[in-house]
Amino acid sequence: MSIEAVPRTVRIAGVLTTLQAVAGLIFVVALLIRGTSAGSGGVGEFGSAQTYGEAGYFALLSAGVLAAGLGMLKGKHWARTPALLLQLMLLGTAWYAFGPSGQPLAGTILAIPAIAVLYFMFNREGRRWSYYGNAAPDADRED
Repeated sequence: MSIEAVPRTVRIAGVLTTLQAVAGLIFVVALLIRGTSAGSGGVGEFGSAQTYGEAGYFALLSAGVLAAGLGMLKGKHWARTPALLLQLMLLGTAWYAFGPSGQPLAGTILAIPAIAVLYFMFNREGRRWSYYGNAAPDADRED
């Protein structure tokens, strides 16, 4: 049995995950810009050092999400689990935005791509593709 090509649905999930990483990196840039401005206001205002630390934290997270998204685009099976975990965390965040936070627009913006990625990864083609991830790299060879 040969390993199948990466299905279109997995590639779409990879694109969506990569776009989520790009959004995270845009947030990092916004934090860095905010860190350079003096007295930008806000509740519980951070100093520059704390803002740069927050930017560094989100840069690391976004880099991991970017790696997972690009990995799925390339058909790497290891990328599936981190991408799925991210979507579940985003759904929890969306739930909080809908309910206790009272921000339905933010919840919708978070929930729609997360649900789409979960659908694309758990549909028939995505599941079939994921089954081949456990096969040894040389399983198809007959020496």
